[in-house]
Amino acid sequence: MTNRLVEKYYRTDKLPHIWCPGCTHGISMNAIIHAIDEMGYHRDDVVIVSGIGCSSRAPGYMDFNTLHTTHGRALTFATGIKMANPRLKVIVISGDGDATAIGGNHFIHACRRNIDITTIIFNNNIYGMTGGQYSPMTPISAYGTTAPYGNIDPTFDICKLAEAAGASYVARGTAYHTKALINLIIKGMENKGFSVIEAVSNCPTYFGRKNRVGDAVDMMKHLKEISVNIKTASKMSAKELEEKIIIGEFKNETRPEYVEEYHRLIERVKEEE
Repeated sequence: MTNRLVEKYYRTDKLPHIWCPGCTHGISMNAIIHAIDEMGYHRDDVVIVSGIGCSSRAPGYMDFNTLHTTHGRALTFATGIKMANPRLKVIVISGDGDATAIGGNHFIHACRRNIDITTIIFNNNIYGMTGGQYSPMTPISAYGTTAPYGNIDPTFDICKLAEAAGASYVARGTAYHTKALINLIIKGMENKGFSVIEAVSNCPTYFGRKNRVGDAVDMMKHLKEISVNIKTASKMSAKELEEKIIIGEFKNETRPEYVEEYHRLIERVKEEE
């Protein structure tokens, strides 16, 4: 990242960040900064909201209007902000546990409403900040501090969940494929509705060590090896796609946006009085 972007978009007095060496959350945060810069948003017109977790530390480093909220409740705060001031560009940064466990109910209803919020889920398959407990995205048989003999819970597919719940833009990228992730975030922010971008990340400290998958470099190489573009995946068999991550854009459709529908309702009620 250039000094220009650092000085323009970061609270430099808060740096360096507290993430572990090899954590890829910084890469995903950087992708959001590049997307905002490419779209030309003024810092005062952007609000970044997070809940609790490793990923949710990101807004503390980013020099916008920022809100660090309670666990799993980022989307509720973000919804209130968007309803109160629709002109603001509201972005939510959440983790796999924050978004799909304690925040799961809020997540599916935000998708259903199709409110104009862009949510980037940093998915590192673990609760990293609080000690390495398994999350709804921890693979079957993987280990965590709360799964010392291996996890037996099936995982969510975040993108399929978002599609089914009604989000109008859904995509998945990885911290390895940085340029592609930036482009997906840009398209999500361009969408007039609820956008979900899953950013697959690595946790070398808790997931990596506990599961003996190598160091941070090994994990990044593995992320590259298991990722398959959606166009390529369409030509592969189910067997070939086992243990692969499909990346790309899954859904991009136009649906009525919640805040606009709400204001139409208000105007209709006024006319009827």
